[in-house]
Amino acid sequence: MIHQYKLNGYNIVLDVYSGSVHVVDEVAYDIIGMYENSEPDEIVTAMMAKYGDREDVNEAEIQECIDDVTALKEAGKLFTQDTYAGMAFDFKKKSNDIKALCLHVAHTCNLNCSYCFASQGKYHGDRALMSFEVGKQALDFLMAHSGKRRNLEVDFFGGEPLMNWDVVKQLVAYARSIEKEAGKNFRFTLTTNGVLVDDEVIEFANKEMHNVVMSIDGRKEVHDRFRVNYAGQGSYDTIIPKFQKFAKARGERDYYVRGTYTHHNTDFTKDILHMADLGFTQLSMEPVVCAPDDPCALTEEDLPVLFEQYEELAKEMIRREKDGKPITFYHYMIDLNHGPCIYKRIAGCGSGTEYLAVTPWGDLYPCHQFVGDEKYLMGNVWDGVTNTEMRDEFKCCNVYARKDCDDCWARLYCSGGCAANAYHATGSIQGTYEYGCKLFRKRMECAIMMQVAKQV
Repeated sequence: MIHQYKLNGYNIVLDVYSGSVHVVDEVAYDIIGMYENSEPDEIVTAMMAKYGDREDVNEAEIQECIDDVTALKEAGKLFTQDTYAGMAFDFKKKSNDIKALCLHVAHTCNLNCSYCFASQGKYHGDRALMSFEVGKQALDFLMAHSGKRRNLEVDFFGGEPLMNWDVVKQLVAYARSIEKEAGKNFRFTLTTNGVLVDDEVIEFANKEMHNVVMSIDGRKEVHDRFRVNYAGQGSYDTIIPKFQKFAKARGERDYYVRGTYTHHNTDFTKDILHMADLGFTQLSMEPVVCAPDDPCALTEEDLPVLFEQYEELAKEMIRREKDGKPITFYHYMIDLNHGPCIYKRIAGCGSGTEYLAVTPWGDLYPCHQFVGDEKYLMGNVWDGVTNTEMRDEFKCCNVYARKDCDDCWARLYCSGGCAANAYHATGSIQGTYEYGCKLFRKRMECAIMMQVAKQV
């Protein structure tokens, strides 16, 4: 399987199963397109008909290019076969070790964002705060079920976790008190809307949090459209100076600013660059996922605009890097030389297996996007995972289990996509969220093009 596309003046050919990326001229691009289904003399005839009026093109050079393509195929860099399919369905036998928990320390929020997938932090249930005792048991559960894994990840999530800040600090202190003796290393992440950020939060987070996720949607008018308090007042003016101070104080520590774009701001590149101009360099902007009849929902008519926006963002990032002002965009982070192992490229995020979400009262769900859906209740932090059939279903939730992925060139970059998005779009975790797939493929084309631009 190969994928060919043209972007930003480059003719790019991706060999899917070897991961090889080729940048070629127009003639070679067309030859590769014909190679598998045409005889050499047919290719020569077609190329001469199309390019024969060019001084640099003749039959001998076309034949030489065909020979080069053949050599690349024989070297395993073009038209390679899928050698991974046989690995996919042994996943049910894989380890039950858990490496990460998303701790819902607060099922409540001080903002009232109408597009919130978590129903303003309540997850379609009652408002609640996690007690230290439940959180402690969750950490003990993680330790007990982490096997030989040394690095354990814990996300403090909500709602708004700063509304339960004292418990967050207590849980971090508890984890630090036990990790060395157990031979473990906790890596904490804090996701916050910024309203309650102050100097004490910044100091503590910069000491203890491996990563911080700051929620900003972009320009003031875009951000304040949805990210409002319960009095209907926008939060932009409140949070921006706090987050600027937070990001600056983190220095070399990881953080990223995460926004959501909707049907109302399909020109989201302006929002990303606005945040960059505010001084934020680690950026993410996610498409909204909501009911199709929601006014925020992205439409088929939006897709050409969104594709154009992703391309413009990639080109602007190239320009900024050349000017010595680079920014990082989460979806364009790709390593073509030392990327994820094939296991990760097939299996994805590990939701429902390696990664679980914990509610304020200690129930376990496959990830934060399933919380509140009782069909996906997997157990609790005292009894562990009791719904083992559900766990086995998630174990088999890989790219080869999704038939819609069979002919997709991006399958080993997305691992089949998000199980939660698939479920909400199709009713099955082994389905596909086709709209999200279209956006993902465009992002991958842009990300690969940016890597090409660095090399040529």
